[in-house]
Amino acid sequence: MNWLTNFVKPKLSALVRRKDVPENLWQNCPSCGNMLHHKDLKENLRVCNACNYHFRMSAEDRIELIFSKEDTKEIELDKISDDPLNFSDKKKYKDRLKEYRKKTKREDAFILLDTKIGQSDIVCGLMNFSFMGGSMGRAVGGAIVKGAKTALEKKCPFVIFTSSGGARMQEGIISLMQMPRTVAAVELLNENKIPYIVVLTEPTTGGVTASFAMLGDITIAEQGSTIGFAGKRVIQDTIREELPIDFQKAEYLKEHGMVDIVCHRRDLKNNLENVINHIT
Repeated sequence: MNWLTNFVKPKLSALVRRKDVPENLWQNCPSCGNMLHHKDLKENLRVCNACNYHFRMSAEDRIELIFSKEDTKEIELDKISDDPLNFSDKKKYKDRLKEYRKKTKREDAFILLDTKIGQSDIVCGLMNFSFMGGSMGRAVGGAIVKGAKTALEKKCPFVIFTSSGGARMQEGIISLMQMPRTVAAVELLNENKIPYIVVLTEPTTGGVTASFAMLGDITIAEQGSTIGFAGKRVIQDTIREELPIDFQKAEYLKEHGMVDIVCHRRDLKNNLENVINHIT
């Protein structure tokens, strides 16, 4: 036995061994390439401090940013049966749901709250992009209908934060049926003069854009958000024309009358409060 090799060397190596560096300590800004430390990014509300690029924000972080715990109560969503079409691709849909429920600790891609903005009572719904890309299936459609009915009962504004890739194709035609279903819920609010406000965040696409997301009495978008139906490349290939570089961005949509307000994330709470105070 070599005492130096087997005993002394491992002890010395343990003393000087470089500690494992945790993942995701630094992030590159996709817009300007700036390297951002995760603590600085969090303190700056997940916005690049060099170019104001808005990174995606989780639904939980957004709730913490905008609403106080004391005034916020989560509304339980209605239970529905999973996998109406017994769908399977590379993995069974039931197994995908189990995986995302374990990962997010949520039943589906929508969170419904009874809360306040300033002094005003509101019902607020948030799409959760972490759950299957915020895709809209029966559970999301049902949650929006429940939110509209709750706002109607309380006679208070209904606010929705969108973040979604569109309809959930594992539910086939049933997912597409949520488009007219949510439009009908918005129409119910209109008939009863209940304010309906939509906040579009990165990204809002597909069947969500083609239904309830673009029907707000007031539509607010976070700076730089991608908002559209089909992807930019799909549209370019279809019409055989080059599209503007900022096509489907929040600022482009505001310029063309599709969005009322585009704001920085730090101004979002104040803008919402001002809008709600004005229309109520």
